Amino acid sequence: MMATLAPLIPLFVGGLVVAAIVLLFLAFSGRAEERANERLDVLVGRNVRRDSSADMLLKQALQEQDRRTFLDRITPTAFNLTKVFEQADVNIKPSALFGISLGLAAFGAGASVWLANIYVAPIGGIICFSLPWVWLYVTRANRLKKFAAQLPDAMELVARALRAGHSLAAGMHVVAEEMPPPVSKEFARVYDEQNLGISLEETLDGMCERVPNLDLRFFVTSVAIQRQTGGDLAEILDRIGHVIRERFKILGQVKALTAEGRLSGVVLIALPIGLFLMMMYMKPDYIELLWKDPLGVKMSVGAIILMIIGSFAIKKIVDIKV
Repeated sequence: MMATLAPLIPLFVGGLVVAAIVLLFLAFSGRAEERANERLDVLVGRNVRRDSSADMLLKQALQEQDRRTFLDRITPTAFNLTKVFEQADVNIKPSALFGISLGLAAFGAGASVWLANIYVAPIGGIICFSLPWVWLYVTRANRLKKFAAQLPDAMELVARALRAGHSLAAGMHVVAEEMPPPVSKEFARVYDEQNLGISLEETLDGMCERVPNLDLRFFVTSVAIQRQTGGDLAEILDRIGHVIRERFKILGQVKALTAEGRLSGVVLIALPIGLFLMMMYMKPDYIELLWKDPLGVKMSVGAIILMIIGSFAIKKIVDIKV
C-alpha cells in the first residue's frame, strides 16, 4: 500500500505546506488590514465628528462585524478564549492563533508523512496544532505566578503610602510607577479607570477577573470592608502581605520535598515517548505493528490511557495545596 502511495507523498506534503503558508498569511494579514483602515480613517477625518454614546456603540458593533476576517468566521467559539488571552497579556487575536495552529498542524502532518509514514500524520498534526495553545497557557501561568510573587511588595508599598498620608488611589499609582509588570500594569489600569469615573469597587473587581488570584481577592475584600466600616487599612495590608510571604516559604519547602516525585513523573512519562521515537528511527517496520495489527492498536490505546491516568495520579500526589 505504501508503494502505491509513494508517488503521492511529495504532492501531499507540498499541499500541506502551501496550506500552512496561506493560513499564516491570513492570520497576520487581517490585523494589518484593520490597522491600515484605522489609519486611513484618521487621515481622511472620518473619526473627527463626535457622536452620542449610543451611536458610537452601534458604529463600533457594525465596524467589528464588517472587519471580521475569514479566520474570525471559521474560528470555533471554543477557541475564542478572550479572558485567557487577557490574562496572558498577549497581543494576538484568538482567530490569529487559531490560524497559526491550523498552519502548524498542516506542517506537522506533512513533516510526519515525509519523515515517517501517513499513519503518523494525525499524531504530528495534533501535536503541532496544540503547540500555540500550550504556549498561551504557559504564558498565562507564568504571568499569574509572577503577579502572585509581586503582590506582597505591592501591598506593602500601598500600606507605606497610606501611612504617609496618601489616598488609596495615590498608593496604587505609586505601585504603577515604582514596580515592574505585571503588577504595575494591573494597578495602573485600576488607577486610570478610577480617574475616568468608575467606582473603586468595580475597578478592583475587574482586576480580580483579569487576575484570578486568591490573595488579590483578599486584598479587594479588605478594601471593600474598610471603605464601609472603617479601620486601619495599612495594618490590614501589612498582615495580608506577611501571610502571603509565609505561604510562599511553605510552598518552597513543599516543592523541595516533592522534587523527587515530580522528577519521577517526568521520567516515567517521557521514557515511553522517547523509546517510541527511537524505535521509529532505528527500526520502523518493527514499531508499525502498534497501528497496523489490531492487537497493537489496542495495546497503543491502552498504553496512552494508562499514561494519562498515571500522569494525573502523580500530579495529584505531588501537588499539595498551601
